[in-house]
Amino acid sequence: MMKYKILILLLLIFNLSFAQNDLDKTEIENIQKLINLFKTKNVDGISKIITYPLNREYPIPSVKNEVDLKKRFNQIFDKKIIGIISNSKIDQWSEVGWRGIMLDRGDVWIESDGRIKALNYQSDLEIAQKNRLINHDKNKLHSSLKTFKSPTYKIQTKSYLIRIDELANGKYRYASWKIGKSEASKPDLILANGELKFDGSGGNHTITFTKGEYNYNVYRGIIGERDAAEISLTVEQNGKIILQQDGQLLE
Repeated sequence: MMKYKILILLLLIFNLSFAQNDLDKTEIENIQKLINLFKTKNVDGISKIITYPLNREYPIPSVKNEVDLKKRFNQIFDKKIIGIISNSKIDQWSEVGWRGIMLDRGDVWIESDGRIKALNYQSDLEIAQKNRLINHDKNKLHSSLKTFKSPTYKIQTKSYLIRIDELANGKYRYASWKIGKSEASKPDLILANGELKFDGSGGNHTITFTKGEYNYNVYRGIIGERDAAEISLTVEQNGKIILQQDGQLLE
């Protein structure tokens, strides 16, 4: 019996080691360089290993370039997230197929070359900025849309201006206008009770709205191919796609 226990223990150790060795030597070196940059709080060095634009939670604008990152560094990378990154061990980083490499459960995502592609963390300063922007945003909206918990997306496709907000009940609201109209005007279409479903740990997700035989699906790709659309709208009638348009996120 003892021999079997030892064998099982050895197999567990082997499997754990194998799982932690998914990263190759170059990837491990790149992660260690990133960790060292945060340990020394090397803002210049960090600004050079980010894939821009670095998206922030709407309505906070994306980080456009190195200059923008340096101006906003302390707002985005506070003491807590700097500590999480600088104190991380290699076995806390794992490769997730084509999505890239993530820290822990996805706080930070990087490319195989060590460049930061997504930061799923929000500092207290960013939360305060978000609240200020939300209050400013409400003043510009049509009266039918002023009540919501948090704005989620503002999207422009070839044909539509679309706004999605999270409501107090945890559901989502969809409002759209033909291109050329503004959010101050009455929406052409309002849909309620939208539900959000995540696709894995990378943050990719779909918000689905149902109206009779129609489904409106808004897909947000956060971790994906470099040339993939950041957001898209698909409308289905009885399960058949009748409209599909890629969109651009507006700030």
